[in-house]
Amino acid sequence: MGGVKSSDSNPPIDVSEYYPAAGRVILHVDMNAFYCSVHEAEEPELYRGKATAVAGSSELRKGVIVTCSYTARGRGISTGMVVHQAMKKCPDLIVIRPDFHLYRQYSRAFMQIAYSYTPLLEATSIDECYLDITGSKQFGTPVEIAEQIQNRIRDELGLPCSIGIAPNKLLAKMASDLKKPNGISILRMRDVPRILWNRPCNEMFGIGKKTAEKLKKLGIDTIGQLAKSDEKMLTDLFGVNGTWLKNSANGIHHSPVVAEREANKSIGHTTTLPADVSEQSDIQRVFLNISDQVARRLRKHEMFSQGIQITIRTPDMKTITRSRMMDIPTEDAAVIYREACQLFAKHWGSGKPVRMLGITLQNLIPREESAVQMDLFEYEQKPKKESLIRIMDQLRDKFGENAVVTAGMLGDDPSTLLRNHKVRGTSLQKDNLQSLD
Repeated sequence: MGGVKSSDSNPPIDVSEYYPAAGRVILHVDMNAFYCSVHEAEEPELYRGKATAVAGSSELRKGVIVTCSYTARGRGISTGMVVHQAMKKCPDLIVIRPDFHLYRQYSRAFMQIAYSYTPLLEATSIDECYLDITGSKQFGTPVEIAEQIQNRIRDELGLPCSIGIAPNKLLAKMASDLKKPNGISILRMRDVPRILWNRPCNEMFGIGKKTAEKLKKLGIDTIGQLAKSDEKMLTDLFGVNGTWLKNSANGIHHSPVVAEREANKSIGHTTTLPADVSEQSDIQRVFLNISDQVARRLRKHEMFSQGIQITIRTPDMKTITRSRMMDIPTEDAAVIYREACQLFAKHWGSGKPVRMLGITLQNLIPREESAVQMDLFEYEQKPKKESLIRIMDQLRDKFGENAVVTAGMLGDDPSTLLRNHKVRGTSLQKDNLQSLD
């Protein structure tokens, strides 16, 4: 996958030229005014374009502002300000009580979008993460990948983010701060003197207020002055951190992106079709079969899924993924099928041919931890349905996968032809539970 197609009038782009022969390409995804943006996405009619802030104890006017919207920042409001002081500056400020359950939902959702471009994702907080995309050439150039992630987070979740592109984590973090909100910035090693050296030391990521004050007493006011400082002098004063300070000022940083060990899990399956398929009924049958397979694996592991992603590959081998968080965790193939079809209809539509389809269940939680919300009818019917599903699973375990099929799986369609044509169907995670975050 060394290149991508361009327009007929231009030659194909060699994507590999945009990646270093040695070294890494790192993205830093930083959500803009995350808490406020989440509330705006949830209730745009109340909060869009308005001065908002998230703070505790808002009714007592003693809470401290955790974050505020860019509109509020333009009115002089800042993080750490006490609510009653902020209200004096901006009387029409809307103060919102925090909803951390809601923030975690959106956090998982935006990181799931980012994860679909590389498994090397390191979450550093609820609203930011690093991605190592060195091995992600199949998705395009680094800028194209950043644009895809930014656009999907905006379109699917309604949230703004800034993304930094750099050869290491330090510069990627600095780059994401250059343009806010909704910016994409590139910061190469050769750009460091021009872009960073004239800035004060306290703007360097990792340098706190006290360290900046100590440096100032040494006559080191800017990042450029720090970059040219005597290393021995710095180590005498700051110990091993002295070397780190000088290296950082020169843009040198060797720490790799470390994927979380205890991360969410996923189960997935893809089906490559024997021919291009565009009929909606055929596509729905394929999704029905895949939904049945991934739901069965989910039940084997006694897990519930909170998120779903579909994968579409076009006849020209372009791969597209779309995902969303589900309102209620599920192990039900019917729910998975419905969600997959809705995602397909929203992001792909009808009449366009596909060559491969897939479903990945994400953000898995143990069955016993899932608090499934049901209305009265579901509450009455669910035990009967679960019993029937368990019996079907037992029959398949004993007599094979074809022992029980639903009506929608019968007939001359791409799904049921898979076994006859020996078409490849592979689990995206090799049919086991693998880490992702």
